[in-house]
Amino acid sequence: MDTILWPLKVAVAWVMVRIHDVLVLIGMGKGPGAAWVLSIVGLTIVMRLLIMPLFVRQIRASRGMQLMQPELKAIQDKYKGKKDQASRQRMQEEMMALYRKHGTNPFSSCFPILLQMPVFFALFRVLANLQSVAEGTYAVHTGHDSIGLLTAALADEVQHSTVFGASLSSSFMNASDSATKIVTVVMIVMMSVTQWYTMAQLSTKNMPESAKTSDNPMMRSQKIMMTVMPIFFAFTGIQFQIGVLVYWVTTNLWTMGQQFFTIRNMPAPGSEAEKKYRARINAKRARRGQPSLEEEEAAQRAAEAAERGQTGGQRVQPVRKSRQRRASSALASADAGQDLVDDGADAEESAPSRRENAAGLTPEEISRRRYERRARQRQQRRNKNQGGKKRRR
Repeated sequence: MDTILWPLKVAVAWVMVRIHDVLVLIGMGKGPGAAWVLSIVGLTIVMRLLIMPLFVRQIRASRGMQLMQPELKAIQDKYKGKKDQASRQRMQEEMMALYRKHGTNPFSSCFPILLQMPVFFALFRVLANLQSVAEGTYAVHTGHDSIGLLTAALADEVQHSTVFGASLSSSFMNASDSATKIVTVVMIVMMSVTQWYTMAQLSTKNMPESAKTSDNPMMRSQKIMMTVMPIFFAFTGIQFQIGVLVYWVTTNLWTMGQQFFTIRNMPAPGSEAEKKYRARINAKRARRGQPSLEEEEAAQRAAEAAERGQTGGQRVQPVRKSRQRRASSALASADAGQDLVDDGADAEESAPSRRENAAGLTPEEISRRRYERRARQRQQRRNKNQGGKKRRR
């Protein structure tokens, strides 16, 4: 295993040593101490920054999976009770076609975790080999007297660095001191709580109401993971060194913060988080005297519907070059006078605005009416220009 992980072990050691050098340069003490603990934290941050593009893909895949749940359930209901090979194959084909339609697949969310696992095990092996490197016996088994930049002297420093009295290279199963056992238990609890909270946020706040059903496969898997992961952490955490648990806790905290930012600023459509997001945006717009998102979207849909009604849904015929040149010159003239038209529209709006103020309307209602009035005026100008083009043809 060490032979396979050797390149990653060298890379992990290199990052740890370089981060330690930077921390010492800015004033932290040399030798055993907090600088080596923070170097593991820095290693985690570097790793998470490297896989950030995959996290973006994970968000898109997860959102696509949420939005396609009603369609996916319809396919599953269609073939419910059919056990023959042909029906199962057709169901799989329809499900794959649905995945392609939404540009997602059920395994995209696993990529960030899978990519971190080799680094995780490489760090585990580096910490496990610290004593042999420090004592000079590492070369007997591997032919190397150091792990990259991690020499015998530096390995001894890492080995004697502690987290609340627990050595970075010690584990619950191999330690006889109570400090290591207590720190291990506290870190396992932190890992379990952060993982549970992250998954709870996904399943309660960032999932559409239509997907929150007991027969939704994604919802079922979320509930199973929320139960299984704390048990998994408890059984595996006691086997790993304190330094590995530092990496694990840090990456869980990063994931929790990253998920909080994503849910707050890029919520899934139809979710509770989206309702709160739109409420915050609408409050900001109201303070600025702007229409709400719903009013703006309604006005835009009305304008698009009116435009479709004018064209009748028919295909626009190609225009010959001579006519196109004449139309372009006419359009340029219209654009040249656009500012004058807009100024005139603003002047025309002053009288209605005064009437609205006299009627006792709120600033939000006045802004909404002004926005709708401007949308109608823009649509009328577009219709007028289109009518002129048709007459010239």
